[in-house]
Amino acid sequence: MSAPSLGPDEVARRSTEEMLRGDAAGRMLGLEHLDVGPGRAEVAMVVREDMVNGWDICHGGLIATLADTAFAVACNAGGEVTVAAGFDVSFLEPGRLGDRLVARCHEVSRRGRSGIYDVTVSRASDDVAIAEFRGRSRSTGRPNPALADG
Repeated sequence: MSAPSLGPDEVARRSTEEMLRGDAAGRMLGLEHLDVGPGRAEVAMVVREDMVNGWDICHGGLIATLADTAFAVACNAGGEVTVAAGFDVSFLEPGRLGDRLVARCHEVSRRGRSGIYDVTVSRASDDVAIAEFRGRSRSTGRPNPALADG
């Protein structure tokens, strides 16, 4: 349970650290967590040779994974264990080998245990949006274990 002495930014930081502690997929992809706060997150990834598909562009599933991670961080930043209920992603431009991709997520709406979050994935070199993602979350109602000790 969240201690009253913790501010919202500290709750977000601790919640993120706890959630990502076991994120082997994120480590494998080299995801870099740049920012987290109440209802927001920013995560980056550099497109490597093992991330491109047969058309020599970043595999869409990996772009979706980057966006999904920013979504997960943002929707868990409030201190409750929250999971994805679903998402949609639209690809606008290709990501290419060597591109640094940045996923910026913000909360659109949160009512009761349900939330909606938007993520824009952009190429860092020119800030061109390459994908738009909308995630739907569902809180389990359980506090993040990292907040138990305040």
